[in-house]
Amino acid sequence: MAVTAPVQVGDPVPDFSLPSQSGEVVNVKDFIGQKAVVLYFYPKDDTPGCTAESCAFRDSYQVFQDAGAEVIGISADSPASHTQFAAKHQLPFMLLSDSGNKIRKLFGVPATLGLLPGRVTYVIDRQGVVRKVFNSQFNFKAHIDEALKTLQEMP
Repeated sequence: MAVTAPVQVGDPVPDFSLPSQSGEVVNVKDFIGQKAVVLYFYPKDDTPGCTAESCAFRDSYQVFQDAGAEVIGISADSPASHTQFAAKHQLPFMLLSDSGNKIRKLFGVPATLGLLPGRVTYVIDRQGVVRKVFNSQFNFKAHIDEALKTLQEMP
């Protein structure tokens, strides 16, 4: 896969399909025209930071739904790992398995310190245009706050 420039505000969301924790293949384009999407890339299931971030998205999930958005998490973990992680923490949203980090690379999600897979959230409007890119490896709650603020500001 060719190296591409990082996805930025104003870009159309790249087309991709990945398996979810239930085994179904999810295509991001299926949401266009239906809902906004809050897509968050996180390093690994069941690590302290990723658990805190995912549970914060869980705790605000109804607010995201009320704002007309679907929340989707993506990491390189397997669908089986996602199933256990979602069940353990009662996560009501989809977790997609990006084996080999192909979609992470497609979006241009940077690594932290050159080692850790980055933690970046994208807010995509109903037309499939990226409206917010928020990158913070350690400020987990800010991902939720920034995504909600962006959704509330969108027409």
